[in-house]
Amino acid sequence: MGIVLFGLTGGLGSGKSTVAAHFRARGLPVIDADALAREVVAKGTEGLDEVVRALGPEVVSPDGSLDRARVAAVVFADPDKRRQLNAIVHPRITALTLERAAELEAQGEPLACYEAALLVENGVADAFRPLVVVAVPEAVQIARAMARDGATEHHVRARLAAQLPLASKVAVADYVIENSGDRAATERQADEVLAAIRAKLGVGPSAARKGAGQDP
Repeated sequence: MGIVLFGLTGGLGSGKSTVAAHFRARGLPVIDADALAREVVAKGTEGLDEVVRALGPEVVSPDGSLDRARVAAVVFADPDKRRQLNAIVHPRITALTLERAAELEAQGEPLACYEAALLVENGVADAFRPLVVVAVPEAVQIARAMARDGATEHHVRARLAAQLPLASKVAVADYVIENSGDRAATERQADEVLAAIRAKLGVGPSAARKGAGQDP
């Protein structure tokens, strides 16, 4: 049996990255789609060249790297530009995800987490079952995003409006981690979910990690 990738997603300020960090601390490999998205448009890549051709030279910073804030401003204002960006970036992210999964499989890893904000929106959630959703009430999302990003409530609400509501993601989840409490409560739920996924799939930790005592 090859490596199994299960999905981890959430919404703005829900704490998806907190759960991913805990999985890593438990020794579980995590493939971060956002990190891959940065990699495929890094300075000097073909991906960056294509993005510049599609969106214009103004999306490039003085140091030659992609200005992500400028890209966001362009694509949020123009759905066609957003579709062009997605058509450039998403196939490259998919290819790199498969490459990283193959590397982990070659290392003897039987299970890994694929962390991505848009798994449900992009219609690929079923490719990463079981699906874990990190959820909080919208009021908590707004408060956390304002505190973390120094953004106004109006700006945060605009970003939320561009995302699928968390309730819609929860509706298609296999497991939900409720992250409104303290960190310890969230980490307990994460451990329970990871144990349940292992039991459901019949997948234990890799021999190397089990020997190191990292992954329960």
